[in-house]
Amino acid sequence: MKYIFSLLLFIGILNAAGVKPVNNELYINECASCHFGYQPGLLPSKSWDKVMNNLSNHFGTDASLDQEDFDKIYKYIMENSAEKAMNYKRSRRIVNSLASYTQDINSITKVPYIIRKHREIPKRLITQDKVKTLSNCTACHTTAKKGIYSERDIRIPGYGRWDD
Repeated sequence: MKYIFSLLLFIGILNAAGVKPVNNELYINECASCHFGYQPGLLPSKSWDKVMNNLSNHFGTDASLDQEDFDKIYKYIMENSAEKAMNYKRSRRIVNSLASYTQDINSITKVPYIIRKHREIPKRLITQDKVKTLSNCTACHTTAKKGIYSERDIRIPGYGRWDD
């Protein structure tokens, strides 16, 4: 019985839902103070490298860090990027969607898997004032901060629960 429980626990860990939640205080203080603290498992390390090495023009904002903080955050992101978190369902699917993709990705909203998951949502629901852009995960994904992006937890402002 003990063996079966251990096996089930191991299988559960190998197939964790969503992405690994953010668990780094420096990352939260420096990055999530301006925008949603995107989990590193939402992009591969190559993409995070591109984002981190362009902080002086971080989507139109100067988000430069001192070298010590940069190094710590960079290390955290690289150690937890999508390909390092393949036991999480969404990270695994993100990596798989990029397997034959040749372009460099520097935005979560450009990941083929993310695009595919949002393709049925009418543009008017995304561009409305309470959402504005696909990068505003927490506007609709009520459990995004926990790394859970389940369809049952989607509530689109002005629309309600979303079902595919």
